[in-house]
Amino acid sequence: MTGPGMPAAGNALRVFAVLDGQTAAWAQTRGRWATALHELVCFGLKQASACLFGGCMLALLLATWAWYPAGAALARYDFLTLAALSIQLVLIATGLEGRDEAVVILCFHLVGTAMEVFKTTMGSWVYPEPSLLHIGGVPLFTGFMYASVGSYIARAWRLFDFRFVRHPSFAATACLAIAIYINFFTHHFLPDARWLLFGAVAWLFGPSWIHFRIRHAHRRMPLLLGFVLVALFIWLAENLGTFAAAWRYPAQRHGWNMVPLGKLGAWLLLMIISYVLVSAVARRRPGTGLR
Repeated sequence: MTGPGMPAAGNALRVFAVLDGQTAAWAQTRGRWATALHELVCFGLKQASACLFGGCMLALLLATWAWYPAGAALARYDFLTLAALSIQLVLIATGLEGRDEAVVILCFHLVGTAMEVFKTTMGSWVYPEPSLLHIGGVPLFTGFMYASVGSYIARAWRLFDFRFVRHPSFAATACLAIAIYINFFTHHFLPDARWLLFGAVAWLFGPSWIHFRIRHAHRRMPLLLGFVLVALFIWLAENLGTFAAAWRYPAQRHGWNMVPLGKLGAWLLLMIISYVLVSAVARRRPGTGLR
């Protein structure tokens, strides 16, 4: 019997551990390439688990775009808001998301919603469909899209047992995150400082390495490379989101086209904010290499 905190999650982890052990034993008898393939599959499964909330949100965007009834009493955007809230509650109830992590993700939800209200007011993008659950021109499901980034980072941090070498201090990264957030607002009125911010990101995180554990041994990669790869996947997800007409940029009002690659830089900076918020909780765990 499992405890009340994580019934489904505990059972799933035990089943995964048994299957992993059996597959590892089979791979060892087949040689080095089979062992490498097994580790690659484990990496993919852990990544899929870390993307659970974001993947569900993206699936909802595409499914409702394709099949949601046009004349439904509940607007599509409102359905997305209620569905996203339900998914978040299930993750907490099953123990797949810790309460501390949920608080940080809620903070990013609020940070993202505030920026959405400002950006839509400035005409940076629009939400073309009606809704009752909204603030200004921003339906409330959008905050969950930002929260999915924080959810991914928090879950990946636990699943891959992150460790860091030469990581900058929390005070320095927090100042950087605040500067990035301010620039998202002020660049409409003042010179855009994003190139200075890119330089600050490279200066602070350039020497840092992240160690991540797929099965038993820790692998490593430059932390900056990890940031770029995550930002790339967010950009790809954004293309799917705009294809599903969840929101539209001015250039997409007369038909969908790919989101400019330049948005990759904006997602990189926004992801830094999410990363710093998650690290505020993770730095309290011993042995992470954070300070």
